[in-house]
Amino acid sequence: MSRPSTRSKNKRNKQGDDGDTSDTLRKIHATGEITDEDIRTLYKISKPVCQSCRVNTKDNPNCFCGLIPPSTGTRKAGLWQKPAEFLQNLGPDPSQDLRASDDCPAGLTNLGATCYVNSILQCLYMNKPFREGIFLVEPEVLEQQPVLNQLSRLFAQLHLSKMAFIDSSPFVKTLELDNGVQQDSHEFLTLLLSLLERCLSHSKVLKAKSIVQDLFRGSVSHVTRCARCGKDSEASSKMEDFYELELNVKGLKSLDESLDDYLSVEKLQGDNQYFCESCKTRVDATRSIKLRTLPTFLNFQLKRYVFLPKTTTRKKITSPFIFPGVLDMRQRLSEPSQIESIYDLSAVLIHKGTAVNSGHYVAHIKDEKTGKWWEFDDEHVTYLGTHPFGEETSGSNSRPEKPEPVNPSCSGQNGVSNGDNMEIDYQQPTTSSSDMGKFTSSDAYMLMYTLRPSQKDDSKAHAECISNNRKIDADSVSGSLPYNICEEIKSSNALYLDSCQQYTLKRDEEMNHLKERKQEVRSILSEAPVRSLEEPFFWVSTDWLRQWADSITPPILDNTTIQCVHGKVPASKVGCMKRLSAEAWTKLFSKYKGGPTLTNDDACTTCLTDGARDVVSADSYRDRRILMKQVAEDAIAGRCSDGTYYVSRSWLQQWLKRKILDAPSEADAGPSVSIRCPHGQLLPEQASGAKRVLVPEILWLFLYEDALTVKPAEDLGCLTFPSDSLQCSECSDELSEVACMEDSLRLVREKQRQTHDKLAAGKSIPLSLHCKYNLIPYTWLARWRTYVNANGRNLSSVEKPETLDGIMDSVKCEKHARLQERPVDLVCKRGLISQKTTPVDGLIFITESDWKSFCEEWGGIEEKGVSAEIKLSNTERNHVAGSCDDMQICEEDLGTLNLLNSEVDSRSLVIRTCPEICEDCIGEKESRELMRKLEYCNEDIYVYLVHGKEAPKYILQASETSFDPDRRVSKRSRKTNTGDQISLKVSGSTSIYQLKMMIWESFGVVKENQILHKGTHTIDSECATLADLNIFPGDKLWVTDSEIHENRDIADELSDQKMDVQHSEEGFRGTLLTANISSQVV
Repeated sequence: MSRPSTRSKNKRNKQGDDGDTSDTLRKIHATGEITDEDIRTLYKISKPVCQSCRVNTKDNPNCFCGLIPPSTGTRKAGLWQKPAEFLQNLGPDPSQDLRASDDCPAGLTNLGATCYVNSILQCLYMNKPFREGIFLVEPEVLEQQPVLNQLSRLFAQLHLSKMAFIDSSPFVKTLELDNGVQQDSHEFLTLLLSLLERCLSHSKVLKAKSIVQDLFRGSVSHVTRCARCGKDSEASSKMEDFYELELNVKGLKSLDESLDDYLSVEKLQGDNQYFCESCKTRVDATRSIKLRTLPTFLNFQLKRYVFLPKTTTRKKITSPFIFPGVLDMRQRLSEPSQIESIYDLSAVLIHKGTAVNSGHYVAHIKDEKTGKWWEFDDEHVTYLGTHPFGEETSGSNSRPEKPEPVNPSCSGQNGVSNGDNMEIDYQQPTTSSSDMGKFTSSDAYMLMYTLRPSQKDDSKAHAECISNNRKIDADSVSGSLPYNICEEIKSSNALYLDSCQQYTLKRDEEMNHLKERKQEVRSILSEAPVRSLEEPFFWVSTDWLRQWADSITPPILDNTTIQCVHGKVPASKVGCMKRLSAEAWTKLFSKYKGGPTLTNDDACTTCLTDGARDVVSADSYRDRRILMKQVAEDAIAGRCSDGTYYVSRSWLQQWLKRKILDAPSEADAGPSVSIRCPHGQLLPEQASGAKRVLVPEILWLFLYEDALTVKPAEDLGCLTFPSDSLQCSECSDELSEVACMEDSLRLVREKQRQTHDKLAAGKSIPLSLHCKYNLIPYTWLARWRTYVNANGRNLSSVEKPETLDGIMDSVKCEKHARLQERPVDLVCKRGLISQKTTPVDGLIFITESDWKSFCEEWGGIEEKGVSAEIKLSNTERNHVAGSCDDMQICEEDLGTLNLLNSEVDSRSLVIRTCPEICEDCIGEKESRELMRKLEYCNEDIYVYLVHGKEAPKYILQASETSFDPDRRVSKRSRKTNTGDQISLKVSGSTSIYQLKMMIWESFGVVKENQILHKGTHTIDSECATLADLNIFPGDKLWVTDSEIHENRDIADELSDQKMDVQHSEEGFRGTLLTANISSQVV
């Protein structure tokens, strides 16, 4: 069963409608009367009301289809666009930035490259004791310390604000950080804690003053022990503070292994022996790090960035690293203690990406109040559940390991290293199953552990809050907030919630307005059709009706576009208006005013009468033109014997091809323009484009009438030339002179072609030993050959060659009066000597007789000629000279050549010239030409990616072939059976490194894996430029992929380049983080 077609549903028989309209107008013209039936026909009133057209029918005033979309349809703009797109015009919805709930933490805005700042700030804020300590700082200290003030405000906003994310720019600006440069988060944390420690020293609140030291500071000692006497060095008793432990991860799989490596014992032997003060000599010794005290919050810095000496760059280690949810550090202390030193994982700082100087930092932090994990990714905060990497995590970069008993030993035994090269047994702590898991991550950069809390008395802190004019927050987690900051945040929250409410009210108001407008449009359009012919109706502009039906705010009713000059409705506008019922018109006019009102009685009879006359006139014109077309065809074919007027043949041919219209068009002007000379007379037919044809008087009068109708003011464009018109004598004389000159030149060229038949035909002249020849520039000979072989229309347009006198002077240098061009190469084949068939430049051989004839014909002086003689020489050296030096000839297959006889097999052909060759000038000229070629810019070279170790022969040949600038080549990227090809825009100053980056971007082959070739030569140096390696525009290179190094994103390489340019090694230099004194109020 065939599929039903709907394409013809809206089609109408235009030809039939036009026929009825034309017949009606002809009847009106014939009778001079206009009946009601004529009005119905011409205004198409009697057409049926459409019901289901896909588009609005223009020639049916009763069709209202397509003005609005279907009930479930939408449009791109206007009243019927999707509600979501309409709401975009109202601006962003502030409630989208509303925090989901009070339990959901807030994010921080990324100002460009400040993710490292945001992740550290979130870790510090989610640290409840640290947050409370910052809130305890006195207001007067906050006023003096802008860093503390901004940090306190930021923490307060994170805690109380209703916003889903907080603007971190005030804090970043206070630190004077460059928000466009990515920095190391560990370095930022270290410097920030140091700065806060200095700033907090001005506080008189003891808990706030020492909050950094109390929470993050531990101590270690570097112990050196003599192997002979067993005593420790004096420096071993000194303790050094630490705020985080930096652990190696290269070659290590877990946190336990990294801690063992950190506390491992180093043996000092041989040249590295230790001088013992007790033994008074150099002895073997051991050195190790011992943990003396541990902080409440223990931070581990995983050293994922390593330096590569071969490339002098840093690389990120992305190997998986295992760390526990619960960490027992009791046996890691140098002096084992019964005090609980069990830590719970509280935060994981993650660096995403493979590049050192770029990437993205996020933090996974556990909420101390709920025990749930959250991911902080700048503005976005995501709930993770009870695991640091999510409940359903299964990715390779971060995942929970299978829960197993807590065991800090990487060997699986119940013992750990404590820095004394021994293992100490311990009893495992009691932990819940949910805390005993281990986790693996390839991107974890910092691990933060929190000491399991014991019962603490918070009464002192509470008393300090009251004495310092603090407002105690109802939420015990938040501690106390500065009163003034708390009030500011409450005011900000009130304004924000009010803006959310205002947006909601505005949105509801607009949506209600849209709903009412849609109902109004649908209601009026349902009443719009006129159901009977006797019912009164009103005309309305279709354009206005479309705007009204599609606009949210409709314009004033406008019917002026469908009025004629008589203030009525012309029938010609029937396609631009609709027939509206009285009910629908009343509703529209009462609401939108405007006008004018046009009823069913406003049909313009004057316009109908004029239209009827035009139709009859058009019928007459078409009939006449059809008849004249036949007459014109006879005239063109030469079948017309009564021709009396000249018209242009080409114009008449085009006139015949044009479509027959109702009236003359612009193209009907100027039937005799091209046959009129500048003097206003008949142009001789020998002139270009002056071909003419005689036409009968009846046709000429028709054409003349049309031309004047189209352009009545330009009667010169339709000059009359009867059959007895004389040709312009002046133009005839000029054409005769030109014809005579061309005949003379044709004879001269023919004579020269006969004199120099072989040179004119481009045939090679046979050469012989010990014969005298003359040399002339090949470029001049090529121009002469083009000149003498020109014929027909090209005869007068071909440029005449220069005289030989000046040409021969130009081949000699002024300084030495020697030749500054070389003779073309000679070729020896089967004992015959000939010149290279396709030379580009240089001096070419001609016979002495040809030289004498050229001197007579082209103004040359025989004595200024360059003579040449071919001789034999025993030398194998390849050079050209004058009377005493030789030039070796280019030979093909020299090993198989037999020259003139067997006696000269071992000899070479040389050319002796007079005057001799100037090697100095030619060398300078070639050097300048080479430099010019290498100073190219934005030109194409071609690179093949070869899949395999060796390139195919055709690629090697293309790569070794010199580029011909005149040969057309394709610039499209294409694929072949052996690889891909791409064209690259380069300059002579482009380095090989830059070229490899382009290849990386095009083919995806990292630059370290690219083995680049030109022909059989391998290109190694990345510092060299294309000009240094003589790589010209159009050269073809090929590259293979060694697949030695792992693939990486080119964006990482570009980011490293950018960081190098910006002197990334300067780090935080120039910011408050590196200041030696506490920041002051600016």
